[in-house]
Amino acid sequence: MRILVTGGAGFIGSHTVLRLAELGHECVVVDNLSNGHDDAVLHGTLVEADVRDTDRLAGLLSEHRIDGVIHFAAFIEAGVSVKDPLRFWDNNIGGTWSVLSAMQRAGVDKLVYSSTAALFGNPERLPIEEEDPQHPTNPYGDTKLAGEKMIANAGIYGIRSVCLRYFNAAGADPDGRLGERHEPETHLIPLALAAAAGRGKGLTLFGTDYPTPDGTCIRDYIHVADLADAHVRAMDYLAAGKPSRAFNLGNGNGWSVRQVIDAVEKVTGKKVPLTLGPRRDGDPVSLVASNKRAQAELGWQPRYPELEDMVAHAWSFMDRANR
Repeated sequence: MRILVTGGAGFIGSHTVLRLAELGHECVVVDNLSNGHDDAVLHGTLVEADVRDTDRLAGLLSEHRIDGVIHFAAFIEAGVSVKDPLRFWDNNIGGTWSVLSAMQRAGVDKLVYSSTAALFGNPERLPIEEEDPQHPTNPYGDTKLAGEKMIANAGIYGIRSVCLRYFNAAGADPDGRLGERHEPETHLIPLALAAAAGRGKGLTLFGTDYPTPDGTCIRDYIHVADLADAHVRAMDYLAAGKPSRAFNLGNGNGWSVRQVIDAVEKVTGKKVPLTLGPRRDGDPVSLVASNKRAQAELGWQPRYPELEDMVAHAWSFMDRANR
């Protein structure tokens, strides 16, 4: 297939482009490089453009005879969204509207949407199932939920979609070709690795009095290569003529912040310098998503489900990048 990937120069997007190429698909990447890196696009054609440029997007879809779109391009920092919500609505909702409009004009009918499990907010049960109540607790989650609703409405134009919901992408390409390079970095594993390596100001542990076995929050982590595989499988699902569907991508269990730090210290052989801080407002005790539907209907099974593998792959990439 010929796939257009928005945000394909970013962390998950670039790994998905790599996976698509490995399976023989042709890729066109659209990225404005505000958070992505041009050297992360290892295959296909990179077009530096904003997805809100609907005319440009529609032209690319037609010119390259695109079969389907995988839409990653979005702002993802939940904390930042609280401080500047209109910027998130402009980019995330404006971008999704533009993608759908361009698809309608070009006659492209298959969309895989990179959503988030954050749209569930503080869950009523664990692990989170697809039909559980959706009550986001920040503007980022609000925009992703609104994006899913807009995509569902676009079904009237014949656009079929898969929305993939997940929490924390982690790890790096097992062969070291790609990895995480957010600027600034906000994710726990790369921050802990940087602290262990002596870069930055150390790591702050926010809250040690949660009702968990070690007092720290529990979160779901998925290897980025497994997320990439899920997005490709979702496109295959649509190519087979299947109906629009939402899938949660969970690891089946979660790890506490302390367990992540322990894994970082074990992999690196170095101590992580820690500062103990208070709980952050709005941080739920535990967030873990189910993957039963994805396993049953997409045939998706995480290939790298172990936390230490995620940490080791991220450490290997970071080590290479800083030589």
